[in-house]
Amino acid sequence: MTQHLPDGSTLAFGAATAAYQIEGAIAEDGRAPSIWDTFSQVPGATRDGLDGRIACDSYHRFEEDLDLVKGMNAGWYRFSIAWPRIVPEGTGRVETRGLDYYDRLVDAALARGVAPTATLYHWDLPQALEERDGWLNRDTAYAFADYAMVVHERLGDRVKVWATHNEPWCAAYLGYAAGIHAPGRKEGAAGHRAAHHLNLGHGLAAARLHEAGVTDLGIVHNLAPFWPETPEAAQAADELDAVRNRIWTGPLAHGAYDEGLIRVAPVLADPTLVRDGDLDLVKGSADWMGVNYYTPFRPTLADPSLSVHPEVEAYPGVTPVSFVVREPRTDIGWEVDDRGLEEQLVDAHKATGLPIVVTENGAAYPDTSLDDQDRIGYLRDHIAATERARAAGADVRGYFVWTLLDNFEWAEGYTKTFGIVHVNPDDQTRTPKASYHWLAEHLAGR
Repeated sequence: MTQHLPDGSTLAFGAATAAYQIEGAIAEDGRAPSIWDTFSQVPGATRDGLDGRIACDSYHRFEEDLDLVKGMNAGWYRFSIAWPRIVPEGTGRVETRGLDYYDRLVDAALARGVAPTATLYHWDLPQALEERDGWLNRDTAYAFADYAMVVHERLGDRVKVWATHNEPWCAAYLGYAAGIHAPGRKEGAAGHRAAHHLNLGHGLAAARLHEAGVTDLGIVHNLAPFWPETPEAAQAADELDAVRNRIWTGPLAHGAYDEGLIRVAPVLADPTLVRDGDLDLVKGSADWMGVNYYTPFRPTLADPSLSVHPEVEAYPGVTPVSFVVREPRTDIGWEVDDRGLEEQLVDAHKATGLPIVVTENGAAYPDTSLDDQDRIGYLRDHIAATERARAAGADVRGYFVWTLLDNFEWAEGYTKTFGIVHVNPDDQTRTPKASYHWLAEHLAGR
């Protein structure tokens, strides 16, 4: 078993999860509230008003969950670390009981021959930092780097593959522009400010982690293709691409925000926000990049006859558009088209020159039975798309299925199930679905 980034000779496989979505135990062992604990209490913020206080109870059942990873013949387990478990107030006091939990988790993975890869931030910002303006406050980027070093000091002897942020686009734009995710702020262009501070936080943490000897450091982005539905929407598609994709890949590859992005987000040219040296920290800061992919987007110029997707508000400054969603769709309403994954993997490698890992890919389907053939079809086609991207020259090293367990699906509560393992909400019993068994057989055959 290697614990370092796979060499790409074959496609490595794993399963992915996130702390707030599976752990539960939100008030145990010194953990303080996160922005998702607070946001979930706002009436209407989540489906059925539910939250992650129990989730999948993985805080107490992680060994059972790692048995499932091992049982599907996966070599890797991607998990995230809850910042409010480690530094409850965001800065200052360190909670050793939180570190002890991740110690046990990492050791249990290694004991099963499963390589752990840790994501340092998957949206659960300590509420204490949000009360100081969260990701709109530059100081949060420095607090993140300090927290990253605390975690690495404890786990770095065994965890070799690290990611700083997961989907910072969601944290910035769904959280601060559209208000769909925590902290629920609908402040439009503030999303651009949050995005820059997330980039800065990555750069600051990356510099210190590399200095501490980390050689396999990445960042995970939910890049997306924008396929204009009509020729008239081509300019809008380019603007959407700037806010969704190039705001991250430009700094990584070139240390700059490009002119097309700045036209949409002029605040990114403000020297009081983007200070000298900020983007120099980001350029060349990653040893690999994660790509999370679920669906393509088909913009058309805004049409009152079309229902406007709520995520449109997450693109402040962009020409007003609607999104056309073709069939087939998943249960969450996302179009299924595996060509989008192939395109994104090839484009991400070309844009950055970095090794790429598919860090999330999966589908929500209504699991009226455990025989989820629709999910099997989705996974089969998207794994094939990943292999096509490799054949086309993209340096894709791994594929992580999203997700191991049916879990707390953020604003959707528990109504959308992405897991290859069913979790009974009454007693937390885990039952593998047909997709789990299909993946186990597929990986055994490799």
